[in-house]
Amino acid sequence: MGLLTPICQAAYDNDFNQVQLLLEEDSNYLNIQDSFGGDTPLICACRQGHNRIVSYLLKWNADVNIRNKKDRTCLHYAVRKRFSFLDYLLIIILMPVLLIGYLIMVSKTKQNENLIKMLLRAGTDVNATDYVISRMPWRRCVFFKI
Repeated sequence: MGLLTPICQAAYDNDFNQVQLLLEEDSNYLNIQDSFGGDTPLICACRQGHNRIVSYLLKWNADVNIRNKKDRTCLHYAVRKRFSFLDYLLIIILMPVLLIGYLIMVSKTKQNENLIKMLLRAGTDVNATDYVISRMPWRRCVFFKI
């Protein structure tokens, strides 16, 4: 990820106690952007799908519309489906037992939906486009209200 601020690194690593400690020490850390990619703690938590940290940052009124250097907001990272190599491996191995593979996918999707709902309730800009899509008008990204 590059050189991250301590709170961004804690949010990325899902270190809830460290995020909490740093915000209680100095609330200016809430919307700080790291110098490498311009990510905020909220963007870092959304990149990894850490719902507990996202919820905590939103309670502190973290700005959901701050863009990083790729011109992306936290919502861009929240809408991505995140399946790890292990998730894919389990789905393939357990394919004969479709129910287990299906439950893994539903669980991950539900987790992502909850994250997106939190960001929408917090007032994130649903019309935001990142620099890649904005340069390719034929690939517009549309977000739907949940």
